[in-house]
Amino acid sequence: MLLRFPNLLLLAFVVLLAAATPALADKTAGPGAGIGMGLAIIGIGLGIGLIGYAALSGIARQPEQAGAIQGAMFILAGLVEGAGIIALVLCLALMFL
Repeated sequence: MLLRFPNLLLLAFVVLLAAATPALADKTAGPGAGIGMGLAIIGIGLGIGLIGYAALSGIARQPEQAGAIQGAMFILAGLVEGAGIIALVLCLALMFL
């Protein structure tokens, strides 16, 4: 079931790109930016959730490595947040420029 979901998202994205024309660019910039921001937030949430799950699983299996696992977890969470913030800024730029 989970393997089909990204394929559906990809298909929806391709259909939206095929339907986009320069004449619609002014009308669809705002809703497109809103959809992009929503997808960015969903991606950030999923990414940090998976990082936290993997870190807690690793700490449960090897408690003596908790410090190293937590350090790597914070670095990865920061990278995910950074990519998400860049996506949000680009969507806001699309909406207002």
